[in-house]
Amino acid sequence: MVNMMDTWFTVEEIDHATFAISEYGHWEKVHSYLLLGNEKAALIDTGLGIDNIRRITDKLTDLPIVVITTHVHADHIGSHHEFETIYVHEADADWLINGIKGLSLEQIRNDIARDITKPTPVTFNPQTYKPYQGKPTGLLADGDVIDIGNRKLTIYHTPGHSPGHISILDNKKMYLFTGDLLYSQTPVYAFYPSTNPVDLVNSLEKISKIKGISKIFGGHNDLGLEPSILAEVKKAVAFLREQNVVRHGTGVHTFNGFSIKF
Repeated sequence: MVNMMDTWFTVEEIDHATFAISEYGHWEKVHSYLLLGNEKAALIDTGLGIDNIRRITDKLTDLPIVVITTHVHADHIGSHHEFETIYVHEADADWLINGIKGLSLEQIRNDIARDITKPTPVTFNPQTYKPYQGKPTGLLADGDVIDIGNRKLTIYHTPGHSPGHISILDNKKMYLFTGDLLYSQTPVYAFYPSTNPVDLVNSLEKISKIKGISKIFGGHNDLGLEPSILAEVKKAVAFLREQNVVRHGTGVHTFNGFSIKF
């Protein structure tokens, strides 16, 4: 069992080849995930960028790392600049290259700076903070498979929170990494102008049909959700459609284990 002391990141061993790298000192409680294969490692998102996640991944593996971006929002691409190989869904590629649509830099800086409960490194200055921008190494599409060596990761296009949001299924462990599509405690966001409530509900329905999931790992808050939550997701999808509330401005909708804000 890995026991790593760090001033900013919390490293939790999910199994001997899977690690959560979490930022509990920030109000968003962001999780990134490192998956080790026989030939490569996959890093699902790179966190807030308040501190350098590469310092952690270098301690966990010497395998070449491919970054798989669940979506292009500042809290998930913070250390992208530290890695050579970056994949993003084709529908979010423009945001990665040219900047995040629908969120002003002022708003991003306000969000990154508030409610921090741990000491931050001297390199972090919220007044000059800028989200990563750069060209991805490769573009992803629904159904793509990334093989990191005796461990295949299937890409599910799950838009709504962003146009190119993806979820990732680890076919070996049957872990489903859901980014900002599904997590607990705080609402899943689909109220920004750049979000699409209809797409988000369709994406929730899509993942609820995946068979054999052993654990669900979202991008925030609780680390690891039981697959039984997918039954609640199915009920929520039906309810939201029946109530005709799948549109911006209808507020927060709370279900058993999760909530959504439109």
